[in-house]
Amino acid sequence: MNKGKRYAEAVKGYDRDHLYSPVEAVDLVKSLAKARFDETVELATRLGVDPRRADQIVRGSLSLPAGTGRAVRVAVFAAGEQAAEARAAGADVVGADDLVLRIEKEGFLAFDVAVATPDLMAQVGRLGRVLGPRGLMPNPKAGTVTTDIAKAVAEFKAGRVEYRTDRVGNVHIPIGKASFERAQLVDNYRAVIDELIRAKPAAAKGRYLRSVTVSSTMGPGVKIDPAKARLTDEELAASA
Repeated sequence: MNKGKRYAEAVKGYDRDHLYSPVEAVDLVKSLAKARFDETVELATRLGVDPRRADQIVRGSLSLPAGTGRAVRVAVFAAGEQAAEARAAGADVVGADDLVLRIEKEGFLAFDVAVATPDLMAQVGRLGRVLGPRGLMPNPKAGTVTTDIAKAVAEFKAGRVEYRTDRVGNVHIPIGKASFERAQLVDNYRAVIDELIRAKPAAAKGRYLRSVTVSSTMGPGVKIDPAKARLTDEELAASA
């Protein structure tokens, strides 16, 4: 695959095999983001888990301190008072059976996050084959099946993100935009790493953080030393 001249120039500007500190990696990614648009910065981790085993799936959601830097479209499956609360909180689309049918019959998928009340999950469950592969299926562990709809909508609009291991144990999470200040990206990075460590399954054995890489949408990946991936309070303060 031809990565283009900008990519080729970018990879000349650093050592692709060196393991950097988190702050060094963030600085490099910002400097290597040369696209004409505001690139998304993504953190990719390889975890020492076996996602084929239910007790080793790492899944959840967290609020990024500095937000994601992008508009998040939230769809809510709710009825009655909770539907009204969702609209008041800023949900982009709200419905019950009608929304389920719209997705089934029309293929409507113009949203980034789907939230549902527990009483509607029987109907939403019919959409598993459509929403599941796209990572849009509401799930209690990810905070997207809840009775507190207004809070969930507000959090996802403000920068709450979902995460889940893929079939080989990788987790990809956006941590902001290349235009963010270094301190904002570092804050978000730390929040993600701390959350992944908190979510470590009891059944996981051996080294947990196998690899950690930060990159921008069009830029190359910058490797972080897994042994030093977790920032101390002193390192965080020094990065501000």
